[in-house]
Amino acid sequence: MKNDKDKKMPKHGKKFLTACKAVPKEWTSVEDAVAKSLASAFAKFDENVDVALRLGVDPKYSDQMVRGAITLPHGLGKQVRVAVFCKGEKQNEAKEAGADIFGAEDLVAKVKEGWLEFDAAVATPDCMALVGQVGRILGPRGLMPNAKTGTVTMDVAKTVHELKAGRVEYKVDKAGILHAPLGKVSFGTEKILDNLKALLKAVNQSKPSGAKGTYMVTMSISTTMGPGFKVDMGQVKKFLDA
Repeated sequence: MKNDKDKKMPKHGKKFLTACKAVPKEWTSVEDAVAKSLASAFAKFDENVDVALRLGVDPKYSDQMVRGAITLPHGLGKQVRVAVFCKGEKQNEAKEAGADIFGAEDLVAKVKEGWLEFDAAVATPDCMALVGQVGRILGPRGLMPNAKTGTVTMDVAKTVHELKAGRVEYKVDKAGILHAPLGKVSFGTEKILDNLKALLKAVNQSKPSGAKGTYMVTMSISTTMGPGFKVDMGQVKKFLDA
């Protein structure tokens, strides 16, 4: 008879276990981690490539919070549906910029009814009181506009264009880990490395005043279905300076 511990043990498929054999025991360079991660992708769909970066911060303190946004040089390889909460002439601006939906009270009402068919949201400052009515719906899904990431703005057109082009918002979680997408496996090694370099430079620039000691502690690269490839952090500076 199986005990409770056995029942809770995760089960991995043969393809995943085969991919794990490619993971070196020692930590590797940034370039090797990306290349080996892409080479180990086995899903029938075009998997996402992600980075997990542990930072030497404690985000429960406001002076150690890390968050920001960056438009990746090669985008994310997917269509981003953008909703804009705005009024008056800003609605025309949103439409011309390619927003998928825009509105004010009417858009808030749709969200209250459970409509959430968008991947990112932008709001003008004068609409934030309205957006606050659906904050409990948008917040947990990472869709709440925020001035710190540039999604609460009067420059609607620029922000919509950036989001459509592959703008990534990043934020460290409670455990001090920052997760971010880097694109698709089909991008190939060079484009993923370009996107990773842009992200790491942005995270470096976002280093909070309260961060002490080592800032970037550990990092791993993985695809949607694949294992993580750990990076030798001693190689990161060399990668960023190249």
